[in-house]
Amino acid sequence: MSRFIKAAEQKGYQDIFGEDYERLNYLAFGKVCLEKGESFAADTNDYETALVILSGVAAITAGEQKWTQLGGRKNVFEGKATTVYVPCQSRYQIEAETDVQIAVCKVKAEEIFEPFVVTPDEVVTHIRGEQQWNRKVYDIIADNGDGKVHRIVLGETINQPGQWSGYPPHKHDGEHFPEEPNLEEIYHYQVNPEQGFGVQHHYTKDLSIDDAYTIRHGASFAVEKGYHPVGGAGGYEVYYLWFMAGETGRKLNPYEDPDHKWLSK
Repeated sequence: MSRFIKAAEQKGYQDIFGEDYERLNYLAFGKVCLEKGESFAADTNDYETALVILSGVAAITAGEQKWTQLGGRKNVFEGKATTVYVPCQSRYQIEAETDVQIAVCKVKAEEIFEPFVVTPDEVVTHIRGEQQWNRKVYDIIADNGDGKVHRIVLGETINQPGQWSGYPPHKHDGEHFPEEPNLEEIYHYQVNPEQGFGVQHHYTKDLSIDDAYTIRHGASFAVEKGYHPVGGAGGYEVYYLWFMAGETGRKLNPYEDPDHKWLSK
């Protein structure tokens, strides 16, 4: 199965990278699209799950807890996300209070924690990079997840038109452990305006992987190894939801390609 999946919008739940996806050991990903009044329910089984509201308003039940009037942004470029964390070995239900789109981010877990909500006010904003690789990064579950989640690290990135992110090129596949963590990652993209595009570059130092994918609105990408910078076309914002997990814990310390590290000086 390809690492890069083009958009294929459908109602209800769409499995994008399933739990049996062969390249990943820790991650799976899907998307829920509901019209007002519709609902969807699922068991988390062996995956702690983050429900990231991409657009719309929903009521979400996780275990014995229920929250209403969650979300509210019109799209991912208008405000920060509302996210519900659901532990493994639990169950959740989504009730659409308006038309709603929700990303379902799944991470293998053995420890069971309490469900919780991350509101937009609790999302931490970072401005990273410089020159043509300046971008806005929203940490949804990062340091604030210590002691509250098992493995998941989750956030959103917005490239301004013509800008790059994940740049200078970096990776986190554990090749240089312990300096470099070993973390898998999934991206889900959106573009503003929607007819725009970007590029996802993906390569390894020996060039056994050396690929480029055209980013279109609604596409998704899974990376288990290698460098993976993202570029946006002029005039178009590129957004991607990202989440990661792996065998080395939740500490992030990306390894930059030595050939391009001079750009950080």
